[in-house]
Amino acid sequence: MDNSKIQEILEKQVLTVAKAVEDKIDEEIAALDRIDDDDLEAIRERRLQQMKKMAEKRSRWIGLGHGEYSEIPAEKDFFSIVKASERVVCHFYRENWPCKVMDKHLSALAKQHIETRFVKIHAEKSPFLAERLKIVVLPTLALIKNAKVDDYVVGFDELGGTDEFSTEDLEDRLAKAQVIFSEGESSLKPGTQNKRSVRQNYNPDSSDSD
Repeated sequence: MDNSKIQEILEKQVLTVAKAVEDKIDEEIAALDRIDDDDLEAIRERRLQQMKKMAEKRSRWIGLGHGEYSEIPAEKDFFSIVKASERVVCHFYRENWPCKVMDKHLSALAKQHIETRFVKIHAEKSPFLAERLKIVVLPTLALIKNAKVDDYVVGFDELGGTDEFSTEDLEDRLAKAQVIFSEGESSLKPGTQNKRSVRQNYNPDSSDSD
């Protein structure tokens, strides 16, 4: 086939695609033209309901202690906390420098991600939990969804291997585990390994999800 014939075929294909795009745009413009006041009111009402629902959810989260980074006073309190909130980041710590570094970043993230409860618990004063969840290295973050440990961040290995990682580095790791919300996360999949139930009689009706 000579070059002129190939060129002619390519031009026809380009014209066909351009016509299809033009037709699609025309359809969308026509659809917009058909929107009347009732349609606009319905869209506005739907948006208001969404905003109201989110405001109610934020209020509920705040009532559960979201928005701040707090300490769990005793092992027994751990279970009620992870039962009440759908997403929990729990820092198993002791009084040392690496754990204090983690505290700093978690305190910042707790304010930024009100959808998740951020807490810490002293590992050496919580032997039952530490053994049950196989906590060995400190700091360790247990990433909990629907009352199950879904993933772990152990030490700083996944954060660059030093204590100089940024809050954004940790935020990205938590978003990858889908224990916090982040923009454009549609391609991320939740982890499925190392799940250990932390409450056998968990009641899904108590979750903050809808």
